[in-house]
Amino acid sequence: MTENEIYFVSASKQAELIRKKIISPVELIHSYLDRIQSLNPSLNAIVTVSEKAIEQARQAETKVMKGEYLGKLHGVPFTAKDCFDTAGIKTTRGSRLFQNRIPDQDATAVKRLKQAGAILLGKTNLPEFALSAETNNNVFGQTNNPWNLLKTAGGSSGGEASAIAAGLSPLGIGTDLGGSNRLPAHYCGIVGFKPTHGRIPLTGQWPELMSRYMHVGSLNRSVKDAALTLSVLLGPDGQDPYAVPVVDPDISTIDLHNPQLKIGWIAEGPFQPVAQTIQKAVADAASVLKNHGWIVEPVSLDKWKQNKPINLVMDLLIAEAPHYFEQLIEGKHDQLTAPIQQLLGTPLPSIQDYIRALAGCEQLRHDMIKHFSTFDILLLPTAPMTAPIHDAVSHSINGKTAPPIHGASITPAFGITGSPAISIPFTQSPDGLPIGVQLVAAHFNESKLFQAAMALEKNTGTRFHRPPQF
Repeated sequence: MTENEIYFVSASKQAELIRKKIISPVELIHSYLDRIQSLNPSLNAIVTVSEKAIEQARQAETKVMKGEYLGKLHGVPFTAKDCFDTAGIKTTRGSRLFQNRIPDQDATAVKRLKQAGAILLGKTNLPEFALSAETNNNVFGQTNNPWNLLKTAGGSSGGEASAIAAGLSPLGIGTDLGGSNRLPAHYCGIVGFKPTHGRIPLTGQWPELMSRYMHVGSLNRSVKDAALTLSVLLGPDGQDPYAVPVVDPDISTIDLHNPQLKIGWIAEGPFQPVAQTIQKAVADAASVLKNHGWIVEPVSLDKWKQNKPINLVMDLLIAEAPHYFEQLIEGKHDQLTAPIQQLLGTPLPSIQDYIRALAGCEQLRHDMIKHFSTFDILLLPTAPMTAPIHDAVSHSINGKTAPPIHGASITPAFGITGSPAISIPFTQSPDGLPIGVQLVAAHFNESKLFQAAMALEKNTGTRFHRPPQF
């Protein structure tokens, strides 16, 4: 195996190679550190490298030689979005207000990865406070998409997606409410996953704003890696009040031969306009799942035309963010990025509009329950277009002009409902940009979600594609 190949090997495969002593944790860490030094300057995906990584790799290698293994990811590197606390390692939250902050403790997700034997490689870039679809901030600057440096890597987990797509990290953790894992995954051609709300504790990630809808999830090179990572991270920690005490069998075991799956699909619906190439990708994905032997039927989401999920999320965020950040930002507005200043400066909605937004979220949750009484899985686009240019002021889709926020018009629905959702790379646009499709399941049905996702993954060659410059 050449060095270039190991960068793009999945985390689960790397763990296997380490157990078989085909590659050592020290070799692996050095390979990634060298690659980060060489390629990260053009991407700005990883913003802090752990000074402890090499020593921890040596310790992991010593255990390997003794036949001792901490867990499923022993010796495998991982990166963490810079909103997760990491003990002894700078955690800036993408803000000048925290640019020198060094936590004393790890976030629960970071701690569990370490307990499984994984080695923290570094922290990845994000927009300030993880509250934008463009990864850019006043501390580290802008992250670029490895498929085209003029394009966005998305947000708010854009640094993670860019790093994994370019082979700077095999595995990452991020947060997702409006699509912060899934959108960057779609733009960068990797797997972006969020589990059922409450599966993974939020403890140690920030901000705690709208935690009733926030998820911790993973960014990966494969569906198998997403399942493996979930099996390591799930379960309550006694600190997060939203974490649910659900005990499962080994969720990382996936059976592709389940004959019972029924899938509803939609290519555009209330999310119009959706680019023709993306509509075709969803239709082709539906055909793959039908050919697999599962029942695949169109589904209607027309009710959402009058109650668009992205508008519900923004109405709640505009109302709740000023109260949440009030004391933190007092007298410091000039240190904030323009998107945060704009968010906090937007006029507050009326109490009637706020209540309507809350009611709309509840209605959306009821709608999803009804859909999942008929279907096991929903298949739809992750986003209405491929990665746009940085800071696009509008989007042109099928001859129509859409506002910047339209890029995140699909994913927020499943943050609100708390449904497990995954974006997997499925094909490419004519100009060579990745196109992902999104799968969604009912609460605690991650096993079925992974079944459908892996069936698609096995029938597309794009998971083997790599950014041409990397």
